[in-house]
Amino acid sequence: MPTALITGATSGIGAAFARRLAADAFSLVLVARDELRLARTADQLKLRYGVPVEVLPADLATEEGLAKVESRVREGVDLLINNAGFGNAGHFPDVPVEREVRMLKVHCEAVLRLTLAALPGMRERDRGAIVNVASVAAFFTRGTYSASKAWVVNFSQSAAAEVGNPRIKIMALCPGFVRTEFHQRASMDTSSIPGFLWLKADDVVRAAMRDLALGKRVSIPDLRYKTIVAVGRLVPRSVQEKVSQRIGR
Repeated sequence: MPTALITGATSGIGAAFARRLAADAFSLVLVARDELRLARTADQLKLRYGVPVEVLPADLATEEGLAKVESRVREGVDLLINNAGFGNAGHFPDVPVEREVRMLKVHCEAVLRLTLAALPGMRERDRGAIVNVASVAAFFTRGTYSASKAWVVNFSQSAAAEVGNPRIKIMALCPGFVRTEFHQRASMDTSSIPGFLWLKADDVVRAAMRDLALGKRVSIPDLRYKTIVAVGRLVPRSVQEKVSQRIGR
């Protein structure tokens, strides 16, 4: 039975990945900060799908938490889902530097270190996959969040090229607005976001698994967002920034 490790596994896209992979008969290692919620999620998955579920409480913004997960990944996983992430309320440069550094720790350092921890075993077995959850924000200018997600996309593409093995897949997943707890946790006002732009987490994961099987290095779920990204590449940065600021407020 293959093993998948998922960070940020108790809600949103991470929880959707857990359901999908359990249904696909993966044994799971679930990582999140909330130990009680983690245990409850594991019990539900074991009851519904009958697969082994290991829980690993850890805060990836701390050295202790990241090292703990890093160690577990080195023991061997077939699929790594680097999903943990969050947004900061407020705009650069008004957000306290401590919160900005915490974001970079989770979005960038954790993705780097867990990917590096997973690859030796995958190369030895000549198979494996890593999905790094980014965002369509990576293709636009929107403060530190979009900058960190742009790093995830570039890193994923670069890592896949450097590994150079089609049996070891590394992909950046770039969803748009998804119905999760993400915006609520960051105290973000989403009232200005049109209803047609919202995606369901299960649909995002379904598209991600399809694109991973196809060997894509970047997955943008849904035709709406593929179009937005394609058009965005043709729009001057100055216009992008004005639109981004309007939506953000």
